[in-house]
Amino acid sequence: MDEGGSRIRRRVCVPKRNRPSLGIIFAAPTAAELLPGDEEEEEEEMVARSPRRKTVGMQPVENNDSEEDMFGDYDSFAENSFLAQVDDLEQKYMQLPENRKHGTDFATENLCSESIKHNKLSIPTVGSCTESKTDAPTKNQSGHEDVSSKPGADLLYELPSSQVLYFENLQNSSDNLGDQSTKERDWNSFSHKTVNEELPHHSIEQPQQIDQSSSQARASSDVNRRKSLKDHLKSTMTGNAKAQTPIFARTKQLKETLLSEEIHVAKKTIESSSDDLGPFYSLPSKVKDLYVQFKGIEKLYEWQHTCLTLNSVQERKNLIYSLPTSGGKTLVAEILMLQELLCRHKDVLMILPYVAIVQEKISGLSSFGIELGFFVEEYAGSKGKFPPIKRRKKKSLYIATIEKGHGLVNSLIETGRISSLGLVVVDELHMIGEGSRGAVLEMTLAKILYTSKTTQIIGMSATLSNVEDLQKFLQAEYYASQFRPVELKEYLKINDAIYEVDSKAENGITFSRLLNYKYSDTLKKMDPDRLVALVTEVIPNYSCLVFCPTKKNCENVAEMICKFLSKEYMKHREKEKQELIKNLKNINSGNLCAVLKRTVPLGIAYHHSGLTSDEKKLLEEAYSTGVLCLLTCTSTLAAGVNLPARRVILRAPYVAKEFLKRNQYKQMVGRAGRAGIDSIGESILILQEKDKQQVLELISRPLESCYSHLVQEFSKGIQTLFLSLIGLKIATNLGDIYHFMSGTFLGVQQKILLKEKSLWEITVESLRYLTEKGLLQKDTILTENGFMQKDAIYKSEEGFQYSFHITKLGKASFKGTIDLAYCNILYRDLKKGLEGLVLESLLHLIYLTTPYDMASQCDPDWMIYFRQFNQLSPAEQNAANLVGVSENYIGKKASGQAIKKKVDKDIVNRLYLSFVLYTLLKETNIWSVSEKFNMPRGYVQNLLTAAATFSSCVLHFCEELEEFWVYRALLGELTKKLTYCVKAELMPLMEVTGVLEGRAKQLYNAGYKSLTHLANANPEVLIKTIDHLSRRQAKQIVSSAKMLLHEKADALQEEVEELLRLPSDFPVIVDSPIEKA
Repeated sequence: MDEGGSRIRRRVCVPKRNRPSLGIIFAAPTAAELLPGDEEEEEEEMVARSPRRKTVGMQPVENNDSEEDMFGDYDSFAENSFLAQVDDLEQKYMQLPENRKHGTDFATENLCSESIKHNKLSIPTVGSCTESKTDAPTKNQSGHEDVSSKPGADLLYELPSSQVLYFENLQNSSDNLGDQSTKERDWNSFSHKTVNEELPHHSIEQPQQIDQSSSQARASSDVNRRKSLKDHLKSTMTGNAKAQTPIFARTKQLKETLLSEEIHVAKKTIESSSDDLGPFYSLPSKVKDLYVQFKGIEKLYEWQHTCLTLNSVQERKNLIYSLPTSGGKTLVAEILMLQELLCRHKDVLMILPYVAIVQEKISGLSSFGIELGFFVEEYAGSKGKFPPIKRRKKKSLYIATIEKGHGLVNSLIETGRISSLGLVVVDELHMIGEGSRGAVLEMTLAKILYTSKTTQIIGMSATLSNVEDLQKFLQAEYYASQFRPVELKEYLKINDAIYEVDSKAENGITFSRLLNYKYSDTLKKMDPDRLVALVTEVIPNYSCLVFCPTKKNCENVAEMICKFLSKEYMKHREKEKQELIKNLKNINSGNLCAVLKRTVPLGIAYHHSGLTSDEKKLLEEAYSTGVLCLLTCTSTLAAGVNLPARRVILRAPYVAKEFLKRNQYKQMVGRAGRAGIDSIGESILILQEKDKQQVLELISRPLESCYSHLVQEFSKGIQTLFLSLIGLKIATNLGDIYHFMSGTFLGVQQKILLKEKSLWEITVESLRYLTEKGLLQKDTILTENGFMQKDAIYKSEEGFQYSFHITKLGKASFKGTIDLAYCNILYRDLKKGLEGLVLESLLHLIYLTTPYDMASQCDPDWMIYFRQFNQLSPAEQNAANLVGVSENYIGKKASGQAIKKKVDKDIVNRLYLSFVLYTLLKETNIWSVSEKFNMPRGYVQNLLTAAATFSSCVLHFCEELEEFWVYRALLGELTKKLTYCVKAELMPLMEVTGVLEGRAKQLYNAGYKSLTHLANANPEVLIKTIDHLSRRQAKQIVSSAKMLLHEKADALQEEVEELLRLPSDFPVIVDSPIEKA
């Protein structure tokens, strides 16, 4: 009632307007008068303006026994009483002789016009001073304003529904009276276009239809004319208010009846605060249609349905699920993510192991985001904003690498927004047991569990063993299935005999067949493992993967196989293979790898980290489409992008020099069998007699258990964790920190892992180390006996509550995610740089952002080093001298002379890598730089990616330390250069996920020079314009560009609204009693 009262008081403030004279007969607006665009604008305006209207059709009508009370709020509808105006109009026009005949018609007409005007003018504007735009009204002969038909377009939703029905009935009666000599009008042919109101939070339209009343009889109309219009209006409004709210029509009907039924169901569920939006696992059937359209998935596997309908999933409990590779794990995760985004309106974080998989997932889900109204944001390499932009309207799906996911969670905790994260999905959960990356993943999940009780965690993997430990750590349910869409048969090859893996057999294998292939003596020497025989059984009609122990072995095997294939293989999709070679040359500025030049014509290529991202992308696409039928690859392909094959061959049971692990073996053989293409998948492990016993143990033993690496990775693990816990104020005293550690994966496994020292002792030692390093400070505790001694704090009961706070250096280190082994060195280097920073070129800055860990692994070519040093300008040589490397030292190393003076090897190596990066930024050509420094081009690109990431980290480090203010602007621009490493005009295109340098050049040359160009491109036109671009790629590029453009536009809009919003801490001046008096 208070709200209604305030609304009425605002309406009284409307200036008095001249009442219109006889206007146009009340009629529906034509299509020209009410355009769809106008309709949408009016809809948004009305939703914002009228809170009362939003409830129409959603709340049940309550019976009211008192007719007088029902109009209590409307009696002062405008400046004068609404009903009094009706009475005045009736009396005025009935007195005129020329108006008596159709008095009822005219009164109704003026009433409609007047009510429209007053309604439109008196609607309160919330949070805006914008005036509504109306056409200037024309004057009629009597000098009054004539009501145009344009305001009439809004009549149906400006008036309460009961009044609309009354006017329709009244008008029908009037027309029957006034048009006796003319043909009868069919009022049912009029279609009134009404604005569709958005249901709050779910953007669901409620279709409404107008109930047309049948024409009234003449006798009834006579009675109506004699009866007071005021009484008639009041009684009719009372009847309509008690009756069901009428349903109104619109010209644009929904295409499918099914969708309108879903909307009806969805509306009911919204009213009951349910998360169910539709029939497809609580999602609208549109989601199902999109999966058919974008991914060709028409039906879910039975295990997927079972998993999605588990009680634990319905109750939003944490879940771990495990299936063999290619079983369809990702689809379940995607549906759960969509439920969180669309039904529960929470942000989602998806953590993936590699940058390439992040980019692949971004490309695949951007089109879903465009269609369903959420953002897909990339957090990989140097990309990603900390903290993420806070969006009020749309939700975000963050797709991140392990390291970026950790930074994202830290920033959400720091800003108090961790509860906005509704779901975290971790792919390849078994990586929690792999080195420093596993330690980072464990820290991320432990912080989420500790700080947010509403965030659900879903973990999935194909190779999990000690699930009980993971369940205890994540407080999760477990679901497992051995389902594979394609049957997998595993074989071992010893000499010429092939054995099938059979768990029921005595020694685990049964004899299958002998290889039947005629080998010449030359071929036997070249191919002792009979690889040619194995691959020619499936290629070129089927695909094949050959996993090799080393990168060099990949190239050698590819060339060897090609030497013994007949020329018939060259004819298979010959034209497309020539196009592939041409494209490989284009992306490398005319250069082509000699090995690929020989192997691609036969449908064979190698795949390892020595290739550039552009080359990998082209070869993967060619393999997926069948242009290439065989890839020789390293084990990283098994954990990377999904490239299944009919047959998978393991060249040897080794990865580099280490014997194969069960987890690695399962991942590799899991690539065999392509769902929807093959009826069977085969894996063949080639082994020598000496390895037979080990291999038999390999195929029969369980998967390796994964263990916490928080302690093993000391500087990247437990120390980093403690620093961030105190920095984020998650736990600041010894007791709370120990309590947190008890809930980690390490805490769960402490009895297994911690033999020599207890978890308490490790916690105490780590905190002491961080304090000594100047990253933490102890807060002094005053006891009865005075201040506590430093050594006693860890042993006494008081010490259990001893608290810490982070220093500026400590905060900078954890904010920049700097490895604590290097944080002091970085601080020293940056401090030294301030004394004489050389800005004549980028070399000095590049040196400061060259990763420390890559420098320690570098082995410079001293002749190349000396040659490059001599080509530096005097200013650049000065920069080299400032960091501590002289020309004299490099010259002596190049000539092999003995050096007495000690020079830090890491500094020398780091400067060498800086030369590589500096040359790369100048030439922007990886191929030429790799030749100049005699490095694999893939290594050069990995160095560039690592430098871009580290540059971003150093930037965040400097932002926390006021003394390094000068680096902030410089490093921001350098990070951008390192991220894209292309000419300035290509950078906007390179922002789009999936667009690499080669593709960016093609798009730029075709006229697509900005993000806006790409977002508005037609995929079909792109296919015709850009060489070697598939329809799927074109659609993904356009979707990714649209998503990025929407993100940027939304961020700007949020910024504008934030600027215009009244601050929550705005001072309120309270009038003093004297002033009030």
